[in-house]
Formats: sequence, C-alpha cells, structure tokens
Amino acid sequence: MRNKDDIKELLDYFQKTEDKPLQFDEEAIVSAYQKDNENQSLSIKILSVFGGILASLAFLGFLFIAGLYNSDVGLLVFGGIFIIGSIWINKEYDKIIIDTVSVSSFIIGFILLGFGCGQLKIDENIISIIFIIIAIGSLSIVQNYILSFVSVLIINGSILTLIISNKGYDFIHIYVSVLALTMTYFFLKEATIITTNKALSKLYNPVRTGLIFSFLSGLVFLGKKGILPVSPDYIWLSSVIVISIIIYLFSVLFDVLNITKTRHKIGIYIFTVLALLPTALSPAISGTILIILLSFLINYKTGLVLGIISFIYFISQYYYDLNFTLLTKSILLFSTGVLFIALYLFTYKKLTENEKV
Repeated sequence: MRNKDDIKELLDYFQKTEDKPLQFDEEAIVSAYQKDNENQSLSIKILSVFGGILASLAFLGFLFIAGLYNSDVGLLVFGGIFIIGSIWINKEYDKIIIDTVSVSSFIIGFILLGFGCGQLKIDENIISIIFIIIAIGSLSIVQNYILSFVSVLIINGSILTLIISNKGYDFIHIYVSVLALTMTYFFLKEATIITTNKALSKLYNPVRTGLIFSFLSGLVFLGKKGILPVSPDYIWLSSVIVISIIIYLFSVLFDVLNITKTRHKIGIYIFTVLALLPTALSPAISGTILIILLSFLINYKTGLVLGIISFIYFISQYYYDLNFTLLTKSILLFSTGVLFIALYLFTYKKLTENEKV
C-alpha cells in the first residue's frame, strides 16, 4: 500500500469478502500508515546504519588508542555494556537520532566482544554461536527497525563464519537454499505474520530486508569465483531449489495475471524452465530473479531495485567467467535477452487486458 487509494481499495475488498457490514475509521488508518512511513523512511534508515558504522569505527579507534585492547576482561565487560545500553536506549526512546546512537553502541559491543573472546583464545565456533544467541535475544526484546535489521545480518554473518571457519564450503548451498525458502515464506505470508502479534508485525519489515541482504551475500559467495573454494560438482544444488521456488511462484502469478487456460500455463512453465536452464551453474542469477518476482508480487520497491541491480551484476559476472569465445557469449546474451523481452511483453499484455476488464 502506497497511498490513500490503495488503502481504500483494500478496505473495499474486505467489505466484499465479509457477509456482514464492516466499519473502518479510514482516516485514522491512513494517518497511522503515513506516520509509519514517515518514521521509517528507507533513506534515513540507510544513513543511520552507515552513520552508526562510522561512529563505531571512530569510537573504537579512541578505545584502542586508550589501551583497552590490552585487557581481555575490559573488552568483554565494555562489549556487554554497549550491547545492553543500545537495547535499553531503544526501549526508552523512539527517535531517528537515537537510532544512530543505539546502532553504534550495538556494533561496538559486538566488535569488543569479538576481540575479547579472541584474546581469551575462545574457539571461533563458540564465538559465532554466542553472537547468534545475543542477536536473537535482542530481536525478542527490541523490535526497532535498524537494530533488528543489524541483528539479522549478525545472525546470518555468524552462520557464514561457522561454514567458512569449519571449511564446510559446500554447505553454502544449504545456507542459500534455506534462506531462499525462508525469504519466500516471509514474502508470501506477509498478512499472516504481521497479524499474529504486535512484536512480529514490527519485526516483519526489518527481518524481510535483512533476509534479502543475507541472501544476496550468500549469492555473492556462489556467483563470484575465487571467494570460496566451492566444489563445481555441486554448484547446481542450490539452483535446483531456487528454480523450483520460481516455478511455484509462477503458479501464484497466474492468479495475479488472471491466466486460467491450461495451455498458457504449460507454455509459461516450459518457457520458464528454458529461460532458467542456462543459469543452473550460476545460482546467483536465478536467486536475483527470485528476489525480483517476490518483490513484484507484494509491490516491494526496495527489494525490486536490489534484485534488478544484483541481476545485472551477476549476469555480467556469469558471462565474464564462462570459458567461451566472445561470439558464443554474445549469442547467449542475445538469446537470453530475447527470452526476457518476450516474457515482459506477455505479462504486459495480460496486465493490460485485466485493466480493460
């Protein structure tokens, strides 16, 4: 929902689906939604996160100059104080400027804890598990957007650290597949999640955005050669999961585009498989297509932009890495482009027909 007309359309839909008349305070709903939008401007959140990171680095520089790094106990104590302090600040205050302070404290706390545990020679696996537990705990206590977003990134970053530190590089496929399934559930079950309870409704947006960034980070490890020594024999594993989800999403899109004829559905399924088959050895491409489709389904513009930018990058990286001649790469790019243009024209035609009806 982006404006008053969208809200009115949704309320009218609820009226039609119920047997008895419903009463809504439309002005109050619109006012609350607009207020929520103002408080959660994406650009402000991004600036807050980057501002918090820069402030954290500056303050950490001061602490290390002061000699705090010489005391492992001091690092752990101050790390705990900063994390607890950031959570307390978010519980007590609800201001954008406070968000920057709290996210700075949160990040500083985790960095200090990491250094402290490192000086005590604690195993990396234990450190990662501690980080996951603390991040999950902060999610359950505070439902602030920025803090929750950072917590999701810490959880997924810790899981990646567990995979890398234990040299289980092929487990990255399981990581990407689980994230793809989780992200799809979050997108398709939006109404169910946000209506379950107040805490989940506040967590939904930051967790969804955090899942997208975490999913993209996993795709980077698979899409960029040389980052991880992933076995080429199993590179198709995560592609199978992602492509299967995409095919399922098309069954959902059939209802949105009002496609009812069986032959049209079969044709689209065949077309989809043919279009995605060349990407079987590059899960990053099919992964970004998944993000684009999910964002299109629920009109999530941020995810759509991230998906398109990532798609352009990964498809360029994929064809750059292919051991083919320039002519062969050009033919592959041309044929893939024709397939996607045909898909666009078909969906545009169906949407135009639905509007006329």
